[in-house]
Amino acid sequence: MNKEKISGLQLFYLMAGYVLGTAIILGLGLDSKQDAWIFITIGMLSSLILMAVYTQLASYYPEDSLVQMLPKIIGKYLSYPVIVLYIFHFTYSAARAGRELGDLIVTTILSETPIIVVIGSFMLLIIYCLRGGVETLGRMAEIIFPVYIFSLILIWVLLFSVDQFDIKNLTPILGKGVKPVLKQAFPVGVNFPFGETIVIMMFFPFLSKQQYARRIGMSILLVGGILLTINSIMMIAVLGPEIYSHDIFTLLSATQMVSVADFLERFDALVILMMVAGVFFKVGAFLFGAAVGISQLFKLKQTRSVLLGLGSIVPPLSLITASSYVEHIEFGFKVYVPYVHTLLQIIMPILFLGIVFIRKKMGHI
Repeated sequence: MNKEKISGLQLFYLMAGYVLGTAIILGLGLDSKQDAWIFITIGMLSSLILMAVYTQLASYYPEDSLVQMLPKIIGKYLSYPVIVLYIFHFTYSAARAGRELGDLIVTTILSETPIIVVIGSFMLLIIYCLRGGVETLGRMAEIIFPVYIFSLILIWVLLFSVDQFDIKNLTPILGKGVKPVLKQAFPVGVNFPFGETIVIMMFFPFLSKQQYARRIGMSILLVGGILLTINSIMMIAVLGPEIYSHDIFTLLSATQMVSVADFLERFDALVILMMVAGVFFKVGAFLFGAAVGISQLFKLKQTRSVLLGLGSIVPPLSLITASSYVEHIEFGFKVYVPYVHTLLQIIMPILFLGIVFIRKKMGHI
C-alpha cells in the first residue's frame, strides 16, 4: 500500500487547504467578536506544539502511519479500540464537513434540492478521486489550491470596496482582557481546525522525502493560521463584531455586500465554489485516513472497496447526527470539539509520545 508517493509540496497544498476547509467559510472565534483574530493566532501558535508531537512520533516510526505505529507503542490488544476510535473520528469528521457543505448549498443556490442529494453527489466525486490513490489526491490538490488562494485574495481585495468596511470594528482590542479569549481558545481554538491535522500522520508514510515532514507540518499550520487570521480581520472589518459573532456563513455574508460600480456583483458564487474546494480537501483527507486505517487494521491489500463502503456511510451519517444545522454546530462546538477532539488530538498523542520516550530510554526501540 505504501508504494505510492506524494511530494512535500503536494502534501502542503492538500493539508493547507484542509486547514482552511470549512473554517474559512464558517468563521472562527465567533464568541470572541472583534478579538477573533487573536483567538485564531493563539490556536495556531499552540498547535505548533501538537505538530511537533505528531512529527516526532513519525520520526520514531518513519514507515508507519498512526494506525501502524499504535500496536508498537501501546501493544497489540490495547491498540485495537484506540485505532477504532481514530477511524470513527476521521469518518464522523468527514460527515460533519459534508453536512456543512450540504447546508450551505441548500441554503444558497439549490433550495429545492434535498440535502442528501447534494451530499451524496459530492461524495461520489470524492470517492472517484480517492480510488485513484494518494497520488491522484495530491495532484488534485496541486491544481485546486493555487486557484483557491487566488479566489480568496480576490475576495479580500473586493471587500475593500464595501462601504461598511471599517478597520475600527476591530477595537477595542482585548477590551475585556486576555482571560476570556484564552478561555475560548483552549481547547476549541487549538482543536479546530489546527488539531485536526493529526490526520497528516496517515499521509507521512506516503511522503517522498520524509526528512522534511516537520518542516511541511509546521508550514501548513503557519500558512493556514495566517490566512485564517487575515480572513477574520477582513470579516470583522466589513460585518462588525456583532454580526460576525452571530452569522452562520461569515465569508458569504461579507462577499454578498460587494458591488463594484453597481456592475460587478454576485461574487458569492465564488465563495460557494471555494467552499466546495475546501470541503474537497477536508473530506478527502479524512476519508483517506479512515480508509487506510481500516485497510491496515484488517490487513487488506487495497482500499477501493473500503472507500465504497465509507462513501455509502458518510451521507446518511452527516444527517442523522443532528436534526438541524443549528443543532449540528452546537453539538460540534459544545461537545465534539472540546471533549472528543481534546482526547484524540491532544491528550492521547502526547501520551503516546511519552510512552515512546520511556521505551526509547529503556532501549526497547
